[in-house]
Amino acid sequence: MAHKRRPFVLVTGLSGAGRATALHALEDFGYVAVDNVPLQLLGDLIRSTAGDAGGKAPPLAFGVDTRTYGFEAPELVHCVQELRTRDDLAACLLFLTADTETLQRRYTESRRPHPMAPDRPVMDGIIDERRQIAFVRDAADVVIDTSMLSPHQFKQILAGHFALERTPGMRLAVMSFSFRRGLPREADLVFDVRFLKNPHYVPDLKPLTGRDAPVVSYIETDPDYQPFINNLQGMIGPLLPRFDAEGKSYLTIAIGCTGGRHRSVAIAETLADWLRKAGRSVSLTHRDVDFGSGRQGDSSGMRV
Repeated sequence: MAHKRRPFVLVTGLSGAGRATALHALEDFGYVAVDNVPLQLLGDLIRSTAGDAGGKAPPLAFGVDTRTYGFEAPELVHCVQELRTRDDLAACLLFLTADTETLQRRYTESRRPHPMAPDRPVMDGIIDERRQIAFVRDAADVVIDTSMLSPHQFKQILAGHFALERTPGMRLAVMSFSFRRGLPREADLVFDVRFLKNPHYVPDLKPLTGRDAPVVSYIETDPDYQPFINNLQGMIGPLLPRFDAEGKSYLTIAIGCTGGRHRSVAIAETLADWLRKAGRSVSLTHRDVDFGSGRQGDSSGMRV
């Protein structure tokens, strides 16, 4: 009988993009999380936490970045490639990124120097590091841009990828967003629902969201609503088995509207519900639902 492979997540990326936040979240999910692990010690740490013959080895999450002793981007990629060939590990390289403006703001707010430029402007360090580890991003299994995510939203997305209790098979993430705030950079499929009737212009519906029944009912009265839902399901349904057969582990589907509060939220909820009923493992995030309401999470909560 085949043994279940042990989850192993190697967390890396740009300094200030949320590696420490990710490791704390993974620890909450039940992983043994260790930061700044020299690559030369990875094998020893994996063996030392393997458990005895009757014990269950815990899932592992190791943090590595340019501050790690002996860090070299090609060596990190080579190490991950070797780990992926092991039949006792389900190895995943998670790469965290953020736009330059967000990284600069986080460092300014933390009043800490950038590790790549301790005696120079933060911007110099961000540019140098982005160039140095671009090679690592290209090799990543999962890339998450944390620029517009609050720590809570970030943890929701991580749970969708790495929570231990889930349905077997490809993990799906459904996200609603506002086009005003930019496309989610981690999205594999993007659908624009700005053609639907907009509840924003109905005074009684404006303060509500796409999670509220009156808003959903209003959107459903649009004559294009049901044909769109049918076509969306008809497109995504046949794609998922093909992605499964290809060995794809993660798929992010993004639904956008103007403000990210009404139409995209309602459609994302409907899509996620349909996928769950089809037996799929789905995480649902509404990135911009509270933007402008005073409740929007602040990405400055990411640990630098």
